[in-house]
Amino acid sequence: MRKSGILMHISSLPGPFGIGTLGKNAYEFVDFLVAAGQSYWQILPLSPTGYGDSPYQSFSAFAGNPYLIDPELLRQQGLLTDDELSAFDWGSSNRVDYGQLYRDRERLLRLAFLRFKPDETYRSFLQQNIWLQDYALFMSIKDHFNGQSWHNWPVPLMMHTRVALAACTLEMDEDIRFRYFVQYLFHQQWHALKDYANQRGISIVGDVPIYVPLDSADVWANPELFLLDENRRPKMVAGCPPDSFSADGQLWGNPLYNWEKMKLSDYHWWLERLGAAVEMYDVVRLDHFRGFESYWAIPAEDQTAIGGKWMPGPGMDFIHAMHKAFPDKTFIAEDLGFVTDEVRQLQLDSGYPGMKVLEFAFDSREAGNYLPHLYPTNSVCYTGTHDNATLKQWFAEAAPEDVAHARAYLGLNEAEGDVWGMIRGAMGSISNLCIVQMQDYLQLGGEARMNIPGTLSANNWSWRAEPGFASKELGERILQLTRCYGRI
Repeated sequence: MRKSGILMHISSLPGPFGIGTLGKNAYEFVDFLVAAGQSYWQILPLSPTGYGDSPYQSFSAFAGNPYLIDPELLRQQGLLTDDELSAFDWGSSNRVDYGQLYRDRERLLRLAFLRFKPDETYRSFLQQNIWLQDYALFMSIKDHFNGQSWHNWPVPLMMHTRVALAACTLEMDEDIRFRYFVQYLFHQQWHALKDYANQRGISIVGDVPIYVPLDSADVWANPELFLLDENRRPKMVAGCPPDSFSADGQLWGNPLYNWEKMKLSDYHWWLERLGAAVEMYDVVRLDHFRGFESYWAIPAEDQTAIGGKWMPGPGMDFIHAMHKAFPDKTFIAEDLGFVTDEVRQLQLDSGYPGMKVLEFAFDSREAGNYLPHLYPTNSVCYTGTHDNATLKQWFAEAAPEDVAHARAYLGLNEAEGDVWGMIRGAMGSISNLCIVQMQDYLQLGGEARMNIPGTLSANNWSWRAEPGFASKELGERILQLTRCYGRI
């Protein structure tokens, strides 16, 4: 079945609350997708944003982002008042100001918490989400120590000792219950939105980052599952080797998994994590899939990724565990980056579709089979991802010979325009699924790029669409193209 969808994170939706939320504008975007003949809405991780405001660097692999909770829906529930909503300065509407959200959003949610009356649905939520206990305690202790990393906490807490945790649980009971409440709100609002989308024929594509940060509830509570020393510091960290895009490679700094230890429990933690993901999404994109075959391990003391080495991942043993646990679930293998024959074989053996990024097809620095006539049908074609330039930016900044190659290959013309011609090339590919960034349909430039990997900038992760972006006219043009290539 040939289908198509649009990539746009929740945070990028317009609206009055400083960031896109799970409220009115999200429901209207679902309606736009339906009108445009789309079948999928792809989003970025819904986890709380962490270092660099990135949803890929979260304090929890399981929790939802409190910033995405819609305040208007809380007002309708009687948890907030009109006066309380109007008392907050929500900031500029055209970019996300994470600093302001950090200062204000929790204060608002604590007002709602004061009016909340737990019921059976809430109690059932607590029982079904065991991860909440470590997460809520972690965040409460972290807040108590002014946001410091858990390595700077008193040793008994840092080492996750039972006596110290029990004392904190008693002392911080109200704050812990607040964090339970926030997660309950998020999951209630998210599942209501997802149900709305599903009922209208829209499936949600979610994203699971392969690694978690060192400063996370996951590493703090499960240190034996990571390659840490006796002081619970990383022995080696994650990243990517040098390539034509980066002479030093990429030093991500995440702790690496102790795959041997994980195998002894039949990958229990990973399967729990994926189980939570398949409850949240209809399709799960596995970030950095090549890391399951082998991963770049960098000595923790190094300042660049140059000194790293390849180490073997769990390979098909882990994939078999996934197949057994989730026989009917759909996954996408993000098989970009330094791809070897072994990685290609793992992707083929897994049965999961890989990714094809059309911008890469014409990049003379990028070796790979990204030209559409080479695609297998079991693949997902993207114009670009959140880590790439928008199409308009790519045409403005790419090497002239690369742009000339794209124009010749795709038969681009002035009447249609380069951006829409590139989208046409993606839609016309034989990939079963085609995903286009919303920024590309809007023909936006570098100002709308979602992220530049390896950089820290207020522009990363902060783009928001203008009100009225999902116009009827745009929907009709997308519908016409979608219908033309049989993706409805």
